[in-house]
Amino acid sequence: MRDLASLPKAHLHLHFTGSMRLDTLVDLAQASRTRLPSSFIDGDPLRVPADHRGWFRFQRAYDTARHLVTTEEVMRRIVLEAALDDAAEGSRRLEIQVDPTSYAPFVGGITPALEIILDSAQQATILSGVEVAVIVAASRVRHPLDARTLARLAVRYAGDEPGTVVGFGLSNDERAGHTASWGPAFRIARQAGLASLPHGGELLGPEHVRDVVNALGPTRLGHGVRTSEDPALLDAVVAAGISLEVCPASNVSLGVYHEPGDVPLGTLLEHGAQVALGADDPLLFRSRLTAQYEIARSLGLDDAALAELARASIRASLASPSSKARWLSEVDAWLAAPDPTTSPDPTTSGGAAP
Repeated sequence: MRDLASLPKAHLHLHFTGSMRLDTLVDLAQASRTRLPSSFIDGDPLRVPADHRGWFRFQRAYDTARHLVTTEEVMRRIVLEAALDDAAEGSRRLEIQVDPTSYAPFVGGITPALEIILDSAQQATILSGVEVAVIVAASRVRHPLDARTLARLAVRYAGDEPGTVVGFGLSNDERAGHTASWGPAFRIARQAGLASLPHGGELLGPEHVRDVVNALGPTRLGHGVRTSEDPALLDAVVAAGISLEVCPASNVSLGVYHEPGDVPLGTLLEHGAQVALGADDPLLFRSRLTAQYEIARSLGLDDAALAELARASIRASLASPSSKARWLSEVDAWLAAPDPTTSPDPTTSGGAAP
């Protein structure tokens, strides 16, 4: 039972506004005299019965938070706090996802909005010790032509260092639009070397995963848990080298599964999937990165298996080979350290206590 917060890992599924600390949200609400929904402040996660999909309730709460992000100062604060929170949980790499369209009206356009995020990521890397890179994400509830604009913007700032754009994503309600409509935007991004990082396979099942894989050519799949419902598809996804960003607390809070024990992490791992655990939107789900590893532990994974999950997150990241090698050796060191639950008690080992 080694300390999971000290386990070196990478965090690959975290949304910009959803990463916000609750205290920060309360500060912003008080400053703007905005009344927050009770789901933010009553101490309970956003949670709905498993037979009722919780997306619309979730989206309303998310929009409330997003509408309070109206200045450059707040945007910078969110990035830095996300990195500091990740550092406290053993994260070595954070790939934070943002749609700059949402913040553009307050800072002069989508280009300044993205530049603020990127500059903040560079600063946060220095201040936190966590490498912070950025994923530009289009939204399924906006027109696919907007996605092409975002893809071209992402390409302008593409790189492989902290503070650059490393991938292009597609988020929001999986049920909106036709997946193939975003294919041209993803081709723009892929042709410039950006990773393809769309969401898929959480609210919708295997057929949706097939659509996303065929139309968008993902490097990683955001969520993807419902590939477990089709073993042949899951095997094909694994064979294609597509990693899965699995967010157990999000799955349960949105009613995809009844309980953490229902999340098919074991099935995914049994088929050889490379799984990177993520917190998704801790502001709404009250569950950060380490808590996802605690859920995995509750599902029966021992420390060796948890270390392998951490390695998978590092391998699936878009960090440099040298950074990955360093962090992987740190995971080995974590696992090699004595398990505190089995270490001998010096007061009962036969010698006098000092």
